[in-house]
Amino acid sequence: MKKLFGEFEGSRSNIPSYDAIYPDQEAPVLTATGGRHSLVNMTWGVPGWKEGMRPITNVRNLTSNFWKNMLVDPQQRCLGPVTAFCEWTGKKGSKKKVWFGLKDEPLFSFAGIWRETHTGPRMAFLTCEPNSLVELVHPKAMPVILKPDDYGGWLSGGYDDAVSLAKPFDADAMEILE
Repeated sequence: MKKLFGEFEGSRSNIPSYDAIYPDQEAPVLTATGGRHSLVNMTWGVPGWKEGMRPITNVRNLTSNFWKNMLVDPQQRCLGPVTAFCEWTGKKGSKKKVWFGLKDEPLFSFAGIWRETHTGPRMAFLTCEPNSLVELVHPKAMPVILKPDDYGGWLSGGYDDAVSLAKPFDADAMEILE
């Protein structure tokens, strides 16, 4: 993680291994507050704007005032380190997971946003149009995967620069994992 993200507070020799992380579970994310990077655990899923809504895990409409308020403030952006992600395929009752990863990178990062809630910090990941590989399984969206050169801009750049990073990752650099 230090090789990918540089120095950060909360660093430890190792973090727990996760077989998979699902909504409403805690996951490690990297934040930048006051110019300092920190590795913290947050629950996946931001409460919605209406009482009784399920927590929102994926953010697509970056111009919505609900999300834009978090996107405008770089301190409410985060990086979600991942080794792979899955999309579901098949009919209801017989769905299976299809896992995706990067060909030459064992660890990469999603673009995320977060906010403090009455139950603690909660985060969601950005999504965008799928690339040609992910589209084979999930034709509506894919997570926003950031290149390492874009991590600093995501965590500290202005709104327009940050949302310009919300685009499909190069399909040729990805693979379906068995």
